[in-house]
Amino acid sequence: MTQNKQTEVQQKIDIVIAWVDGNDPRHRAKRAHYLKQNEQQNIPGAQETRFGNANELEYCLLSIFTFAPFINKVFIVTDEQNPSYKTTVYKYFPERREDIRIVDHKEIFKGFEEYLPVFNSRSIEAMLWRIEGLSENFVYFNDDTFLVRPIKIQDWFIENKPVIRGKWSPTPILRLGWEKIRESFFKKILQNNNFQPRPSFHMGQWNAASLLGFKYNYFILSHTPHTMNKTTLKEFFDTNPDIIKQQIGYRFRHHQQFNFIALAYLLELKKANRHITNPDLSYLQPYQRKKDYIDNKLKNCEADHRIKYMCVQSLELCEESDQKKVFSWLANNMNLKEY
Repeated sequence: MTQNKQTEVQQKIDIVIAWVDGNDPRHRAKRAHYLKQNEQQNIPGAQETRFGNANELEYCLLSIFTFAPFINKVFIVTDEQNPSYKTTVYKYFPERREDIRIVDHKEIFKGFEEYLPVFNSRSIEAMLWRIEGLSENFVYFNDDTFLVRPIKIQDWFIENKPVIRGKWSPTPILRLGWEKIRESFFKKILQNNNFQPRPSFHMGQWNAASLLGFKYNYFILSHTPHTMNKTTLKEFFDTNPDIIKQQIGYRFRHHQQFNFIALAYLLELKKANRHITNPDLSYLQPYQRKKDYIDNKLKNCEADHRIKYMCVQSLELCEESDQKKVFSWLANNMNLKEY
């Protein structure tokens, strides 16, 4: 047996999925309660679409067990909720029924209970490495991300180090300048002292780079599965307890927070990890698109064999026919008969 094969057999890799059902009446009531206590109820980090759910989790799990059968455990992180996945997932993968565990926020926020409840993915992500029994190397998924082709361990970890998907980019000077102009306009000209800039994807990544001392560039990532090392994260947050408290101190997403995934990648890069590669992603935003948008995206995914991952954002806002089109394609791609 070759060394690579030995590594594949011996190495345990878990998957962590963050999940929320924003349509759950209890969850909606909980969010509304804390929004009323906020100085500004319509804050950018509290839009309904951040908590949307179209049952993507079921297909996410099916794709993992289909295309990454070497996975050890799957942890689904929730806030006092019970996702519906068992009927379908157990039908196709009955042997994996003991390999899925629901993890409540109370577990990962143990010792930090005063910050709960939290409705902020950036705060939640910063605590995922604290899951009890989590493997040293793990992969973080959003529930709207799917595998579409077979995955090897080396796609995610090489020499026991995470494979990092993304690229370096110069400091976003224009974006930073524009954000300062907007904030100044709203607060000084319009006298709106409660104005909050949108907590954008790119600015969150820049915040991570700035926090770690980068001045001239930052690392841009995509909506793929994200590989992480538990020890790297634990060492950083144990050494910087004030940083984790500041990060999780926002109940709703805030523009001053960093993107946790970008931080994790940069910590690896600072440790001389040079396993950088392309996203290999098909990214769909199908809401309010042209009629043939989904068809064209799916055809491109079929044709381009480099694509390993698919992310479909805000699918819950789409027409039911469009949702069925995406899910039917995923089921056929996984060769799930009689789905």
